[in-house]
This record gives sequence, structure tokens and C-alpha cells, in this order.
Amino acid sequence: MSTRRINFAPNHIYHIYNRGVDKRDIFLEDNDRWRYLQGLCLFNDENSSSNILWQLEKNRGAVTLRVLKEFIVNQQKERDPLVRIMVDCLMPNHYHLLIEELKEKGITRFMHKLNGGYTGYFNNKYERSGSLFEGPFKAALVDNETYLQYLLIYINVVNPGQLIEPGLKEKGVKDINAVMKFAEEYLWSTHQEYLGKRGSIIIDKGLLGDMFSTPESYRDLVELVLKTKKFDEISHLTLED
Repeated sequence: MSTRRINFAPNHIYHIYNRGVDKRDIFLEDNDRWRYLQGLCLFNDENSSSNILWQLEKNRGAVTLRVLKEFIVNQQKERDPLVRIMVDCLMPNHYHLLIEELKEKGITRFMHKLNGGYTGYFNNKYERSGSLFEGPFKAALVDNETYLQYLLIYINVVNPGQLIEPGLKEKGVKDINAVMKFAEEYLWSTHQEYLGKRGSIIIDKGLLGDMFSTPESYRDLVELVLKTKKFDEISHLTLED
């Protein structure tokens, strides 16, 4: 992949993604995924430092999202987010985010803390050194509402679906019910948030919350996109094979 060439601007939405160097897995167990989600939450603050997770773990031990929420509430101070995290999905060797920039250079500053912090954690835990990700994170501007909706389904459903139907992206869905059931049970995307089955201290749906005011309207779009393979229309905005 080529180096990112994009100028981020406040009030614009971007698809942010990257994968492990040499396509290696970047999440080896659930604790790694929880750690990345914790970073998504804590680093999205103008005043957060890159060692905030270390400080929190030192004082409280293992950090679950419940502990994280309690920590934020007990801080009793106004958070000042750099970005709006609208969607996320963690796959074995890559991640996807839909992010709206809120502050000047907010995405760049946030992703530097997020991926730098996670690389340090991963390398320390698994006794390795060097880059974990395949170069700088990749980004694509999403300036079309239809593309935004299709990306939502691509990230939340098509990605996890490929774990049970590896050819889904190229050939289309063989068993829509099986893919939808699997995506609904997959903990590491925001599909459950958009189905109204789970709340999140990380996610702010923003414009997507206005587009899908009910879980039923979201589910209807999921079925449409899967049946008609609409995600083909956003191939220019997604991760290369």
C-alpha cells in the first residue's frame, strides 16, 4: 500500500484502517482486543496522555470496559474529544474505524496515541520489537451519504462475515441468515450498537444515528446490502487484499 496522502479537516468523516505488517495478526487473544477498545476510549481526549492506560492498570489492575466507565465517571471532569468514533471493527489482522474529525489535526493526534500505545503494549507482551502495523494508517474521505451507509454495513457485517464465508467479499453471501447471526454475536464490531442491543462509552453515532433512528431501519439496510452486494460500490474506500 502507498503512503497516505490526505488532508484531514474538521467536520469531515473518514474511513480509517490498517493491518499488521506482513499481514500478521495484531490481535492474538480477547485481552488484546479489549486493550485496543480501551485505547479508543481513553486516547480520544485532548488532555489524555499516551501512558494513561499504564497508569490506570497500575492503580486498578486489569481494565475492563466497566472499570473504564467507572474511571471516567469518577474523574468528574469534562472530556474534550479529538474525534467522533462512529463505527469500529477489530479483525484478527486489521481494524476498521469510521471517524469524524472534531478538532484540527484531531485524527492524526488520536491515531498516533492509539496505534503507538497499542504497539508498545503488544511488543512488550509478546516480546517482540519493531513496527506492528503496515506503515502509516490508511484513510479515505467519505463525502457521500450512500457510501457512508454502505461502509457502515461493510465494517460491521461484511468484515466479520468473512470469518465464516471467506469468499463473501468477492462472490457475495451464500447464507445471509448465517452471516447476520454471526455478525450479531461478534463482540468486536459496533453491529450490536446499531441493533440497539448494546450501549457504548466509545461510540457516538453522529450522522449515522440520525440516518438510522430505529434498529429495524438499520437491519433492513443490512439485508439490502448483503442481498444486492452493494458493498462493491465502495471498493475504492476499503482495505486492499
